[in-house]
Amino acid sequence: MIKRTIKQQASARMYISAGALHLVLASVAMLMVLPFLWMLLTSLKPPSEVGADDWLPSTPQWQNYRTVFDGPTPNDPDARGIPFSRFYWNSVFVACWVTFLQVLTSAMAAFSFARLHWAGRDRVFLMYLATTMLPGLVMMIPNYEIMIRLGLVDTFTGLILPAGFSAFGTFLLRQFMLTIPASLDEAAEIDGASKWAVFWDIILPLCRPGLIALTIFTFMGNYHSFFWPLVMIRSQAKYTLPLGLVYFDSTRGSSTHLLMAAVTMSVVPLLLLFLLLQKFLIRGIQIGSVKG
Repeated sequence: MIKRTIKQQASARMYISAGALHLVLASVAMLMVLPFLWMLLTSLKPPSEVGADDWLPSTPQWQNYRTVFDGPTPNDPDARGIPFSRFYWNSVFVACWVTFLQVLTSAMAAFSFARLHWAGRDRVFLMYLATTMLPGLVMMIPNYEIMIRLGLVDTFTGLILPAGFSAFGTFLLRQFMLTIPASLDEAAEIDGASKWAVFWDIILPLCRPGLIALTIFTFMGNYHSFFWPLVMIRSQAKYTLPLGLVYFDSTRGSSTHLLMAAVTMSVVPLLLLFLLLQKFLIRGIQIGSVKG
């Protein structure tokens, strides 16, 4: 009887602790969601209700989203020809190319550091990894000088090339490749496979969680990149979303409802990417941190 009472008390304390923990986590989650909720509700308000204390719009103005994309119309004084759809496309285009190049070059470099044996390999890797300690703003100046000499300022190529290589991506994928048994390489080479065949047909498929995790990190990081496009781009037609939103805000004045509609649409690709690939992201981070 006493043992049963003790077990019941312990079980009750466990449920209370779990309930308190879930309550704290739910409160933190709500605090994190509130800014996004305010942004979404503000994007549906008419201009007269933007500064009101009530968060909910009296009548949702779904046409705000259309106004952002459509540009100038005779009946809409707020629309001033901002090519938001162009900014949207530019960001997706640049982010996709940077993601493709960075994943490819990181995978090839990681294969060299993890699966090939050559003199000074570990020392070179440490030097390569040390570049992650340099702030991005410090590297921006030499990168900009190189782009000037190559004549790539105000071009998409100038935006993409410097971001197409990543020491972090190389480190992440190298950790994955170190977890793959070396006997697979040896068996494939005995069967006549080349180094490229081992890399492409064996190592890359086994590194899929790491590749997906790096894809998510790279796309999210470059999709909302601001400083490098600000330095490189001069033409409005080549603006990416972060630059476009600043231009949008300064041109439309106090059209906060339209700005919030534009920001809401800008985060949609990131939400979809994360929701679709979150399982691989969590798995990729877990596996990639196993072996050093």
